[in-house]
Amino acid sequence: QVQLVESGGGLVQPGGSLTLSCAASARTFNDYAVAWFRQPPGKERQFVAAIDRTRRKMAYLESAKDRFAIYRDNAKNTVYLQMNSLKPEDTAVYYCAASHTYSQPDNKENYAYWGQGTQVAVSS
Repeated sequence: QVQLVESGGGLVQPGGSLTLSCAASARTFNDYAVAWFRQPPGKERQFVAAIDRTRRKMAYLESAKDRFAIYRDNAKNTVYLQMNSLKPEDTAVYYCAASHTYSQPDNKENYAYWGQGTQVAVSS
């Protein structure tokens, strides 16, 4: 069992940056792959980025690949999502999720543990 708490969301102007944090409670956090998903208003939850437990494998939503970076600090039980060059279409509630497997990292069905989400709004 692992509990996840997101933070770092807020209102930012287009072109700005934010770094989201996902803090995990489990002492075995190193055993989990972690992903970020987002849910724009009125839309389905979509994959954004994922990182495996070794930090050697990462995956990204195509539109985020050149602007976002996912990384983790296993000593701090925390995964981060650095978001640069933000656009209004990045506006969403961002969730982190954890899984024992990195198989199909963009499939939300593979993630058993979810945080409560943090709101990101990109607007001038």
